[in-house]
Amino acid sequence: MKKNTKSLVLTFIGCILAGYAVSCILLPNKIVNGGVSGLSTVLYYAFGFPAALSNAVLNVVLLLFGFRVLGGKFVLKTVYGAGIFSIFIQLCSYLPPLTGNPILAVIFGGILYGFGIGLALTSGATTGGTDIAGRLIQYKFPYLPIGKLLLLCDGCVIVISLLVFRQIDLCLYGVITVFVSTFSVDYFIRKLNISKLAFVITDKGGEISQKLISTSPRGVTAVDVVGAYTGDNKKMLVCALKENEITAFQDKIIKIDPDAFIIFSESQQIVGNGFFVYR
Repeated sequence: MKKNTKSLVLTFIGCILAGYAVSCILLPNKIVNGGVSGLSTVLYYAFGFPAALSNAVLNVVLLLFGFRVLGGKFVLKTVYGAGIFSIFIQLCSYLPPLTGNPILAVIFGGILYGFGIGLALTSGATTGGTDIAGRLIQYKFPYLPIGKLLLLCDGCVIVISLLVFRQIDLCLYGVITVFVSTFSVDYFIRKLNISKLAFVITDKGGEISQKLISTSPRGVTAVDVVGAYTGDNKKMLVCALKENEITAFQDKIIKIDPDAFIIFSESQQIVGNGFFVYR
């Protein structure tokens, strides 16, 4: 229950960020960022359709495909995410544009939109649109980064915008925005997956192990080692940690053995008990 609540909250926040980026930064500057929201921008300027309405309608069509392949649970989360996204596109449309400078719009709109999409994706949902298409492709090819898949889908939307607007500058702005938002999505998800590996060489391996196991959710692996210079027998403790746990971890060890030798190494991804891989 707690996990589901956290997922819903993160999706909600992500949709707010993405909705604000579209309505207050990208749309006023006619910048097509790809995806259904980009198509909504094209439809808005070409035919006057409200961006929030066209975003919702296009998502309904894609959800029909998503239900057959990804299942009802994913679709329910996507309905929630796409619904909140469309609502905030409409609500934020009543706010004044953040900037009229297209360069600033490309940079800050792309970053904000990418972080919003990243939050939704890491919660197991999407804001709809080409996020669904990206998930469908990733379902068949799970080794492909979601950000790159979104880039492929968004590129098609940029081509459509060029055909409609016939302004190469707007097309190029859109290309840059897609790259910025794609980088933001991948960077955000990669940062969530990064963890730390700690290697502790100590004479008090048993005492430190008990302390760590009893005061944290992380496990410890003990390995017998020999110092090449001294020839002394020691213990090397190996522990996987989240970055925000490092300080407390180090303090516990130093308190027991001030002479302990601690090495921290960055891990791009850890699979196993207590660690979740974000895609």
